[in-house]
Amino acid sequence: QVQLAESGGGLVRPGGSLRLSCAASGGIFRVNDMNWYRQAPGNQRELLATITSAGTKNYADSVKGRFTISRDDAKNTVYLQMNSLKPEDTAVYYCNADIIPSDIPASYMYWGQGTQVTVSS
Repeated sequence: QVQLAESGGGLVRPGGSLRLSCAASGGIFRVNDMNWYRQAPGNQRELLATITSAGTKNYADSVKGRFTISRDDAKNTVYLQMNSLKPEDTAVYYCNADIIPSDIPASYMYWGQGTQVTVSS
């Protein structure tokens, strides 16, 4: 069964950096688009960054220039490098990926369990 697992969250001071990782595991035939979202208390889940299987990247205006998405297809892993962090970046961060399992000829969207990022002095 395909699963996504995030890691790398934690507490950081304003202006600091964190790198989040999200590894897909299980029976995987192909990983297509991979995405990072976040959700702060009382807010809707927000799409932050997308990277396609061809490596095309897109960012939300709120993180453009500060966050960088990347992927390692050999590891089925997507990363989010977060620099110049602000208190308003505090949220639970989720990864999401469009994956074709090895035993089903169709793609499905999978979600990780989320990792907390807190930016505070």
